[in-house]
Amino acid sequence: MSNDVDVVVLGLGPGGESVATQLAQAGLKVVGVDQRLVGGECPYFGCIPTKMMVRAADLVAEGRRVPGIAGDSVVTPSWKPVAERISSEATADWDDTVAVERLEKAGVEFVRGHGRLVGDRTVEVDGQAYVAGRGVVLNTGTEPAVPPIDGLVDTPYWTNRDAVRAEDVPDSMIVVGGGAIGAEMAQAFSRFGARVTVLEVADRILAPEEPEVSALVTDIFEAEGMEVLAGVTIGSIAHQEGRFQVELDGRLIESEQLLVAAGRRTNLAGLGLDTVGLDPEARFAEVDGRMRAAEGLWAIGDITGKGGFTHISMYQAGIAVRDILGQDGPPADYRATPRVTFTDPEIGAVGRTEAQARAAGLRVRVGTGQVPSSSRGWIHKAGNEGFIKLVEDADRGVLVGATSAGPAGGEVLSALAVAVHAEVPVVTLRHMIYAYPTFHRGIEDALRDLS
Repeated sequence: MSNDVDVVVLGLGPGGESVATQLAQAGLKVVGVDQRLVGGECPYFGCIPTKMMVRAADLVAEGRRVPGIAGDSVVTPSWKPVAERISSEATADWDDTVAVERLEKAGVEFVRGHGRLVGDRTVEVDGQAYVAGRGVVLNTGTEPAVPPIDGLVDTPYWTNRDAVRAEDVPDSMIVVGGGAIGAEMAQAFSRFGARVTVLEVADRILAPEEPEVSALVTDIFEAEGMEVLAGVTIGSIAHQEGRFQVELDGRLIESEQLLVAAGRRTNLAGLGLDTVGLDPEARFAEVDGRMRAAEGLWAIGDITGKGGFTHISMYQAGIAVRDILGQDGPPADYRATPRVTFTDPEIGAVGRTEAQARAAGLRVRVGTGQVPSSSRGWIHKAGNEGFIKLVEDADRGVLVGATSAGPAGGEVLSALAVAVHAEVPVVTLRHMIYAYPTFHRGIEDALRDLS
């Protein structure tokens, strides 16, 4: 027996939930399927609780900067309020009742269980088939990746999901992975008292960003007492008598806790992609500019390989909704994809790095302005490390990439994201009025450096 509906949304992370809600509100009969928490990684383990951790850690750091600016201060940070706030406010104790009620109020039929494609426009959930007249939307997201390190799977290591549930700060922590998640959590736990070592197999942490970013954050981490080891090979990991032992290029290091933040893997296995003519072994679901993966099949979010960001999933959700409803609108455009790493200093970036622009064959000009030498940077004083870097396509006279590193780096990024996306001429940017004294006014210094 099967149920006939208009659309089945398989996976209810932020983008999937948005698609299901919008289509139901447009009058379609929608079924939303997920075996885990409605809302996905972001509200429970990703964006929201981790930024609560970062916010608390930043306040600790600011308190420690007080003696140099506003007199004496003694800061004794406690992790307990952070853990309690994450549990009660960010995740509601990891219960998605509110999210499910929100879906159902919008008119979406929610089904808890493992769904898989069993043919064109057909999804089966625990033996029950749903035939979607218009089609199926995939939004199954990603899981923390576990690298094939000898001995690792036999240890009680943490992933980001365990870290945000932590009720206490370990005395020491080894973080495997120096990407955005690893860097953010490493700094947060360090500021609350853990002795932290970051291990990265690439030759620098935050490797997808500009080299200047990696150097800046490494310097800050080391100044705060963290150890950063890049370009390393991990031979094995063991856990004995409550301690982790990591064999590293002939050296043995130990810690109370070990956090694995070595990337994410897509949840495509077991979805039945072969039943609709797609490769079940593919790393990502290939989609066109309208999010179509096949006839009557759309895919959005991390599984499309366009960036593991909530804002990408939500952006793609809007495109898929328009296509399903037959509405006009532009296709996907990732030229100005923004991204922010919420370390301190905060790292905002958009579009191409200098290396990517040169690899694309562009004639590149680069301009850089230093935050400490700007008026607001001078006022800010302690914790003002950072820079603004612009990457220009010199032949067209427009920016193709930019980085804003420093206090409020992600907020300063907004102006740069608009410039890259809208291809605002550099000459126009030079003749704008920038408010004084702000961090974003440092863009002027970087523009002058382009000359």
